[in-house]
Amino acid sequence: MKEVNALTPAEVAGILRITKNTVYELIKRGELPAYRVGRKIRVDINDVEKYKKRGRKLDVVNDVNILLPDDKNQVVSIQQEDLLNLREAQSPAQGLVICGQDVLLDILTRRFEQLSGGIRAFRHYVGSFAGLLNLYQGKAQMAAIHLWDGDQDIYNIPYVRRLLPGMQAIVVHLACRMQGFYVAGGNPKGINDWRDLTGPGVVFVNREKGCGTRVLLDETLRLLKIDRRHITGYDTEENSHLAVASAVSRGEADVGLGCEKASLQVKGIDFIPLKKERYDLVIKKEDLEKPMFSLVVKIIQSAEFKLELQGLGDYDIEETGAVTEV
Repeated sequence: MKEVNALTPAEVAGILRITKNTVYELIKRGELPAYRVGRKIRVDINDVEKYKKRGRKLDVVNDVNILLPDDKNQVVSIQQEDLLNLREAQSPAQGLVICGQDVLLDILTRRFEQLSGGIRAFRHYVGSFAGLLNLYQGKAQMAAIHLWDGDQDIYNIPYVRRLLPGMQAIVVHLACRMQGFYVAGGNPKGINDWRDLTGPGVVFVNREKGCGTRVLLDETLRLLKIDRRHITGYDTEENSHLAVASAVSRGEADVGLGCEKASLQVKGIDFIPLKKERYDLVIKKEDLEKPMFSLVVKIIQSAEFKLELQGLGDYDIEETGAVTEV
């Protein structure tokens, strides 16, 4: 016989008028107490009523819990009082500098400025290597990166360890994206594979050195033993996915490499998917003690942020908000 006070996540979702997935997010973040009965999750109705009375919203930050790796069993908590003290101490001219180029960082900075009470978040539109260098030199507080290590077939962690020597950091997963070739509509040159870049009459347009897309290209060429000198246009560089896609659209090149989202913003090109990549945000671990950094992680882990990314499409948000210590 079912306990009167025991609710299923679906029943909680009905009471709070939210999705069942959001209920699981609240439980995962510790905002809604829950317990297990065998393999089933149950929530006490009294805890649901308490949650409703607290009236938690993202625009009223009562406390911030950052989920660190399970084996560390650590939780960083920040009270609203701390945020108020932060707002008084921080001048509007100061704030966060976040390196990276993806549009999801626009969403992140907008939400941060809304919740931080006027602290600014500045975007520095540079590639992954430059972002980590700025973080190492203290010129930026966060860097979004997508750097593939071909030998280990993993993203980002090896580069954080190499380029931030002696520095403890956390890597917060933002989303996964698809990288691939931009080609003219209908793919008239039949470009489908990395070796096709060396084909007769094929003109390539590259990205700048140090960006994640350029690293993916160069690592792949190395592993496949493809001589880059045989790629026409290898030394022609653009500084963004959109610029590469536009060059292909204008007929200045037959093929370029970049993320799928940019291909949807430029007319007259097709996208050939090649590799799923991880896009992560790197922060110094010591900075998590500061309220504004913890607030950024809280936003990334929020159901609202994930839903907005989901609405844009082309992002895999299954692990968004996961934290790894490096």
